[in-house]
Amino acid sequence: MIPVCEPRIGETERRYVLECLETGWISSAGRFIPEFEEAFARYCGRRHGVAVNNGTSALIAGLRALDLPPGSEVILPSFTIISCALACLYNDLVPVFVDADPETWCMDVGAFDAHLSDATRAIMAVHIYGHPVDMDRLLAFAEMHRLKVVEDFAEAIGAEYRGRRCGGFGDVSCASFYANKTITTGEGGMCLTDDRETGDRLASLRNLCFGSAQRFVHEGLGFNFRMTNIQAALGLAQLEQVDQHVASKRAVARSYGELLDDLQRQGLVQLPIERLWARSVYWMYGLILSDRVAASVGEVARGMAERGVQTRPFFHPLHEQPVFASLPWHRPQSLPVAERIARRGLYLPSGITLTPQEMEQVARSLAEVLDAV
Repeated sequence: MIPVCEPRIGETERRYVLECLETGWISSAGRFIPEFEEAFARYCGRRHGVAVNNGTSALIAGLRALDLPPGSEVILPSFTIISCALACLYNDLVPVFVDADPETWCMDVGAFDAHLSDATRAIMAVHIYGHPVDMDRLLAFAEMHRLKVVEDFAEAIGAEYRGRRCGGFGDVSCASFYANKTITTGEGGMCLTDDRETGDRLASLRNLCFGSAQRFVHEGLGFNFRMTNIQAALGLAQLEQVDQHVASKRAVARSYGELLDDLQRQGLVQLPIERLWARSVYWMYGLILSDRVAASVGEVARGMAERGVQTRPFFHPLHEQPVFASLPWHRPQSLPVAERIARRGLYLPSGITLTPQEMEQVARSLAEVLDAV
């Protein structure tokens, strides 16, 4: 079976992790944590980095560090992972869902006005599947309405907006280093900021808000969100190769674009685009089945699996999540683009270890499945 994603782990990763084991620095202290924080912040054009145990924790801590009043509303895309909404709820904030752009699949920046209220205090900018959000328009809207900006670039490490790397925008930016991300620590994440006070608050929050004068005297409610030195060692090694990883991701996308062009020309699928102002990392190579394809995404996925190819469905829209339906802030709404791409989208094997032969097999299998339905 060709997997959806498989990380590349090499000799540098093994050497750095072995150093942790040999020296005994395996927990949340050791040289690799500050080195990884500093190097990753520098790579993204930020001043301060605070490593945490996963991307969801980064979003939770990132929002908490902004000290928004309880009940504040946060505008975010419906078409994204549930972590974005959970980060709001765990901070007593209200997520407000907006529709997706039909071509980039990122949040529709032009829809913000319709969701603005007196309670709106922040926007969560989420770069979807490696393509950046239109940040100029988003930041202009945020400035006009005095809103905080949290940037979720979990899927866009190495991506660029108008020549500026994702992760370098807003009050706080949040990354994930899960196994399928551009660089990985297995599990892990990081918050980035340019503001020292915010950085200090994030560092305290991720470490139980231990007191500075008396360690076990706490003046705040924090979390145990610490990253281990072993994870940071793996992350630092991966970061040293990030340019090669990004180049590999983009090469996979170029190959798929060529191999699947005929299916798009036939009007059977919609392939990902790259705006002129964007440099996507194609974190996952997704496509959308057109209405001309009678089969469901599930049926196509089963056909691909029968041919030895693993696929994954797109995110289920947050405004349709059953878990939110009984909550007092929830209101039924129609977000047609998010609904359509969620129902008709799936992504193909997208790992940087893919061979040309495997990509040809994937494309051939998809063509066979679509021809058979």
